[in-house]
Amino acid sequence: MSKADFYFNKAGKWQEEIGKMRDIALDCHLTEELKWGCPCYTYEGNNIVLIHTFKDYCAFLFFKGVLLKDPKGILIQQTANVQAARQVRFTSAKEIDKQKTTLKAYIYEAVELEESGVKVEMKKITEFPMPEEFKARLDKDKKLKKAFEELTPGRQRGYLLHFSSAKQSKTRESRIEKSIPQILDGKGLDD
Repeated sequence: MSKADFYFNKAGKWQEEIGKMRDIALDCHLTEELKWGCPCYTYEGNNIVLIHTFKDYCAFLFFKGVLLKDPKGILIQQTANVQAARQVRFTSAKEIDKQKTTLKAYIYEAVELEESGVKVEMKKITEFPMPEEFKARLDKDKKLKKAFEELTPGRQRGYLLHFSSAKQSKTRESRIEKSIPQILDGKGLDD
């Protein structure tokens, strides 16, 4: 009995598809775990692939997908800000059946990457745009600057992306103002 069973047993639009994806992952001798509320398949404790569903599709998410060769051209970058992970999206069980051999090959390649110890080269925080409004606030408030610099790189990136995605200065300032208490508490945007 796996902790992930509930995910497959609940009634849903993608029930047949995710069942097939599960069979493929388990057939590749991965360990099934539940992470972020989704079935996650690991090799020796390292995340390899995750199954998740959306309104219009279900997907295998390869954690280090950017490093996979992708000879079939099936890997998709979910959004412009996703650095390492890549998805293979499905809208039918037939699609999964047709790509079963390819998916297994991708999983085995992902396991080999994990065994080799190769890491994804992530962008440094300094490579993300810092909105002028936030830079000015950090320059003015040393306590805030120190708190921001002590956040993990992922939390820093989350705030920078959140602030810079606003088109108007007024909106950026409002987002910054609302986030200051969380930053001072050492928390990320979604904590």
